Amino acid sequence: MNFFRRTAASLQSSTDALLAERAADGDIDAFEALARRHSPAMQAQARRLTMSASDADDAVQDALLRAWSGIADLREPAAVRGWMMRITANSALALIRRRGPSTANEDELALHPDPGPGPEAASISGSALTHLGQALSKLPEPQRQCWVMREMGGLPYEEIAKLLDISETSVRGRITRARATLVKEMEAWR
Repeated sequence: MNFFRRTAASLQSSTDALLAERAADGDIDAFEALARRHSPAMQAQARRLTMSASDADDAVQDALLRAWSGIADLREPAAVRGWMMRITANSALALIRRRGPSTANEDELALHPDPGPGPEAASISGSALTHLGQALSKLPEPQRQCWVMREMGGLPYEEIAKLLDISETSVRGRITRARATLVKEMEAWR
C-alpha cells in the first residue's frame, strides 16, 4: 500500500510531458493525474463558453473521454494542456450548436473565486469576478466565445479561427469588440 501512495505522489509531481507519455502507453493513473491537474481550467473555459455549469460539466466529461481516446496520437506531449483545452473548446462549441441559442440564467453564471489572503481581498476578488461574469453574459455569443478561448484558454488567433471556421481577421475583430465592451462594463465596477 505504501508503494501505491508513493506512485500517486510521484505522478502528481511529474511533468505534463511525462504524464502524457505514460497515458499514451495506457497508464490510466497518469491520465487521471493530468485530468486532476487540468480539469479546473477546462471547467472554467467550458463554463464561460456554455454559460451553464451543467453544460460545462457535460463538455468537460466529453473532452476528457476524447482526450483519453486520442492521447496516443498526441504529437507533442509537453503541449498536453493546450491540447486538452482545445478539445474542451470543441466539446463546448459542439454542445452549444446542439442546444441552440443561449438560455443561461444569472444563477448559473455565479463565479467561485479563490479566496485571497484575507476577507477584504476575497471580497474584492469575488466582486470583480462576479462583475466580469455578468459583463461576459452581456456579450454576443460569438464575441464571448472568441474572448474566452483567447483570454482564458490561451489559444492563438489561428487556432480559434479554425475551431470556429471563421477568418483570423474575424477572430481579432470579435476579440477587440469584446475587450472594448468589457472595459466599458467593468468601468462601473471600478
